[in-house]
Amino acid sequence: MLDYKLYKNKVSGSETIVLLHGLGGNYGIFCHQIGTYKKKYHVLAINLPGHGQSPSTSSYGKPFTSELIANEILALLDQLKITKAHLVGISLGSVAVHHLLQQAPERVQSAVLGGAITRFNPLASFLLMAGNAVKSFIPYMWLYKLFAYVMMPKSNHARSRKLFIREALKMNRSDFLAWYKLAPHVKETYMDVQENSGNIPKLYISGEQDHLFLKPLLEDTRSDEQANHLILEQCGHVCNVEKPREFNVASMAFFKRNRAQTSISPAL
Repeated sequence: MLDYKLYKNKVSGSETIVLLHGLGGNYGIFCHQIGTYKKKYHVLAINLPGHGQSPSTSSYGKPFTSELIANEILALLDQLKITKAHLVGISLGSVAVHHLLQQAPERVQSAVLGGAITRFNPLASFLLMAGNAVKSFIPYMWLYKLFAYVMMPKSNHARSRKLFIREALKMNRSDFLAWYKLAPHVKETYMDVQENSGNIPKLYISGEQDHLFLKPLLEDTRSDEQANHLILEQCGHVCNVEKPREFNVASMAFFKRNRAQTSISPAL
């Protein structure tokens, strides 16, 4: 079972927000969101496989796939008797959200996706291929640091860049490489999102300086009538860390607009 922390709200009928971090991070990247969210919602912060105290990616005895990740999240929701929730995904956490929107849209009340990834642009694709060619004989942290600096190159990205590199040091090589192998399949996790979850409101929050992922995201979500966008100025990929106040204000307003008609009260 996935490692998690549950913050219970004492207000009767409170809905639940589920937090999904990116590669190499953990639920600690939501430190600026949890305090705000738990004032009005139950908050479930999850460490994905291979992160924190969650099971290693190799412990499942079967291929590590996006479907497996989604099933693990759903199993935890079932255990906690959470039938439906608002999802928040950051970076590769947004990929997990997209897969849940394809696989189990009935479990999603709304979705906030920060630094969302729908596919890789040519530069990112080249870096993935280059990394794949050398990953077997160089330290995995060299790869991670390279991607961190390419994704977050500016001085105002330093805080989020250092945070992700620091937390990634806690990850072992096999878990990192298992996640790395999923990267070429990112496009598949968005392929049927609009068809399968066309009625679910989505808020995409991105930094204007997210040079690898913003343009493909805007192109891919243009036809989604349920997709809303907020682009933050002077902000890079990890927008909830770089611009926490703006992220919190926008996401809380979005959750409020998209509460269930009859409040869903999970048996927490």
